[in-house]
Amino acid sequence: MTARIQYSRRQLLQMGALSAGLGLLQGCRTMVDQSLPAPAAGSSLYFTACSGPLPDARQKQQAVERLRLAGYQLENVQALDRRYQRFAGSDAQRLGDLNQLISRRRAPQLLVAGRGGYGATRLLPHIDYGRLCPLLRESGSQLIGYSDFTAIQLALLAKGGLGSFAGPMVSDFGAKQLSAFTLNEFLTTTTTPNRQLRVDTPQRHNASGEGIFWGGNLSVLSSLVGTPYLPEIKGGLLFLEDVAEQPYRIERMLQQLHLAGVLAKQRAIFIGDFNMNRQVDIYDPGYTLDAVLEEIRRLTGVPVLTGIPFGHVHDKTTLPLGFPARFSADGGGLTLQFFDYPVTPANPQQKELLSTASPL
Repeated sequence: MTARIQYSRRQLLQMGALSAGLGLLQGCRTMVDQSLPAPAAGSSLYFTACSGPLPDARQKQQAVERLRLAGYQLENVQALDRRYQRFAGSDAQRLGDLNQLISRRRAPQLLVAGRGGYGATRLLPHIDYGRLCPLLRESGSQLIGYSDFTAIQLALLAKGGLGSFAGPMVSDFGAKQLSAFTLNEFLTTTTTPNRQLRVDTPQRHNASGEGIFWGGNLSVLSSLVGTPYLPEIKGGLLFLEDVAEQPYRIERMLQQLHLAGVLAKQRAIFIGDFNMNRQVDIYDPGYTLDAVLEEIRRLTGVPVLTGIPFGHVHDKTTLPLGFPARFSADGGGLTLQFFDYPVTPANPQQKELLSTASPL
């Protein structure tokens, strides 16, 4: 069920050069800082650390250097150094990453989560949705993350109608080897309106439609059932991903969404990468993720479409969440087109990076 976005061999080589180029630039940072143009106005990138801490200082430093080389003016970098118990700071500190923004006249252009883990749910009752959501919307801010950060994203959508993006976090930008695919998809989606995603995974049924594309991490999303922080979306396009869960656990969470009436209200369900790493036991022979999805199709009558290249994996796309989208699926694959999400004009550094892996 692995998906591929189709690129030519030359494009893949260019994208590899893109990632390698950033690595070389890091090694020559002093010279680069003197020669690169200053980041364009509006390229501000603000870090939020609402869940778990980064595992080590190297990961933070790698991410900070790479994002600076991509032309971003970084804010709230100190949040990435915090540690308290298993969290990236106390509840008050982590909440402050969001609520302190309401004192500003204009919010940063991008807000990028540090990493997943656990802790975002603790903050949900205390976020100032009434002031934060209008500020972020009027500023055209792009809120980016996944995993445990799904709780924040869903709550902002439910309480304030604010969309966001499923995309790479600091933990991804700070990986030992930065994925050129992930970087290219991130830059393309955040700077390009009406983005189209084509996936070549064959689909079981022909289907098409449109609606609000929403969702995120299955474990986090299902835990919000019965709370005011799960959006009530009818006719939506529900996207789900997760990591290291056995098939029966995935079905149990999907059954919870089904019994709560969430799945039947959707126009289609989109499955990302579940990165199961052979999470099976002696009771699982023949009971696979495919078997789970077939049961959900039977129960709900809703198209379940697979192969979205996003999840807890090295190579991931970037997906607008909470915004309109249109899809078409058949035996030849799946096409998704997104509309009306905020974009940031690419600065000179980003244009250079994108031209390295531009479509031919």
